[in-house]
Amino acid sequence: MKITFDMPIVSSCEVSECAYNLKDTCNARAITIGDGVHPGCDTFFSNTTHTHEFNQLTGVGACKVTACLHNHEFECAADSIAVGHDKSGVRCLSYALG
Repeated sequence: MKITFDMPIVSSCEVSECAYNLKDTCNARAITIGDGVHPGCDTFFSNTTHTHEFNQLTGVGACKVTACLHNHEFECAADSIAVGHDKSGVRCLSYALG
């Protein structure tokens, strides 16, 4: 049995060292964003082995950054997000203070 949800997609991920990254695309089934105040990608982990599943759409399953404009009851309401590096680490680049 499979569960299908309508959720925003991860349109791009430039974090090449992540185990789920393949050709600048996230290939996790879903990711979680944030730890309360910082929009970091909680699903990120660095690994020398990468996923082999390519062309899988990745959704944003949860967002714990309540101050984000796109956060609606701990879920992302943006159409899509991008993930990448900034001075704080690996994060949601679509974060917008609400």
